[in-house]
Amino acid sequence: MSMDHTIRKWVRRTAPSIAAAALMMVSAPSGAQGAPTPPQQAPQLAIAVCGTCHGVDGNSINPMFPRLAGQHAWYIEQQLKEFRAQTRGDPYAIAYMWGMANQLSNATIDALAKYFSSQTPGPGVPHSKAIIARGRAIFEQGIPTQGVPACAACHGPQALGSAQFPRLAGQHAEYIMKQLQSFQDNMRKVAIMHGVAQTLHRSQMRAVADYLESLP
Repeated sequence: MSMDHTIRKWVRRTAPSIAAAALMMVSAPSGAQGAPTPPQQAPQLAIAVCGTCHGVDGNSINPMFPRLAGQHAWYIEQQLKEFRAQTRGDPYAIAYMWGMANQLSNATIDALAKYFSSQTPGPGVPHSKAIIARGRAIFEQGIPTQGVPACAACHGPQALGSAQFPRLAGQHAEYIMKQLQSFQDNMRKVAIMHGVAQTLHRSQMRAVADYLESLP
């Protein structure tokens, strides 16, 4: 049985219970049914619900779920709003995050983003020198013969991101692979990333993903 098939079975089995827990957390304990979580409760929400998948400090250990520690607050906020609006359409977004985010207020989203962005990212994961070298070359130089630009041009030389582009350093390789595939298939409708990913071969995606996962 492939890892992909195993993960999909796990998603189908666990998504409803996790979503239910999230809905309990984002409803205020008193007052109107379905009232949004007050922003001051965002750290508790981050630890008790978000932490189930992403780790209480944003350093998830399950490669299905991205590491959020040290990610730019603006990017976390943007993604949560896209989940809430159901405009981000990759499979795991639909299975998990649409339900998780649909009762979050803007203030709570802002507080969650600040919480995770303030956490310290964990160490990178070692990979072979050969694949790291190949991934670094693609990241830093692109693949001109395939029309692939250098990733570093947007995400920075150390993949730390910027005020416009997310941090990629230390992200799970499997998660990066899934997102590159989603960009390539246009399930995540981000025009610039569709253009970047559309000619990438799977082995090239793997090299870049492993390189990024190796970064601290």
